[in-house]
Amino acid sequence: MRARWWGLLALAVAACAGAAEIRVIGGSALFPVMDVLVPRFERASGHKVALDIDGAIGAMAKRIQAGEAADVVIVSRQQLDALEKSGRVVPGSARDLARLGVGVFVRKGAPKPDISSVESFKRAMLAAKSIGYNDPAAGAPVSLYLLGLFERMGIGAEMQKKTVIFRQRTERFAPVARGEVEIGFNQISEILIVPEVELLGPLPREIQNYTHFAAAVVSGSRNPEVAQRFVTHISSPAAKSRPGVSSAARSPRGASSAGSMCPSCGSRPAIGSRNRPSRSKTRTTSAPTPDAGRK
Repeated sequence: MRARWWGLLALAVAACAGAAEIRVIGGSALFPVMDVLVPRFERASGHKVALDIDGAIGAMAKRIQAGEAADVVIVSRQQLDALEKSGRVVPGSARDLARLGVGVFVRKGAPKPDISSVESFKRAMLAAKSIGYNDPAAGAPVSLYLLGLFERMGIGAEMQKKTVIFRQRTERFAPVARGEVEIGFNQISEILIVPEVELLGPLPREIQNYTHFAAAVVSGSRNPEVAQRFVTHISSPAAKSRPGVSSAARSPRGASSAGSMCPSCGSRPAIGSRNRPSRSKTRTTSAPTPDAGRK
């Protein structure tokens, strides 16, 4: 009996000695998915994952480009390709994860304007007292897209006057939740996990834009084999089809145009008054306050 216990102890020590911790840097839009897949990977592999995904993918890609130490990076496919060309990620290690669409949200219980068509969306934007989105300077893909979209729609100047830029990460949803900003924009997957706001819907199909997320192993990773196992795990069809994963990046309404957890569905959408701001200029939100929801 004693020999058996010593054997089990030896196996446990060996398992602990073989466990590794990997650091993952990426965009916050995939937090709902990572919140499900990371614990499953840890349980199945015995390895630990340290997540740093509270930021815009543009800023995260710049950190890896600047040489910050990490094991895995999760950003857009285009950004990964650039990182691979510069030698910052391991060639051939990238795997597609998801494509997520742009969502529109309002304060919970607030009136819900019609945005079901391009024309109704345009009318809603012109009628809104204020809109808000994350800082384009931080590389937020939704915000960068909206700047061009409003110009193409011929309402760029009007929208600039009523736009509030959410420069603080804690202000991604709080100004809308407080009623200070009427309409907000973000990735649909992020909107769905904030209880103080409501998803108004995805952008109309004709003007919807998708961010294609992918993951890769960072060059210089201390645990490249574990990092590649993690990338393979989060990109596998089996992982993405499990309960709690597909729903994390899917809108319960207008699901056909919100976004997709299916990398192969790229060509077709598959899922996805309190001190109103002045109309005179683009504004920045005030100092950080507690976020309206976890991200």
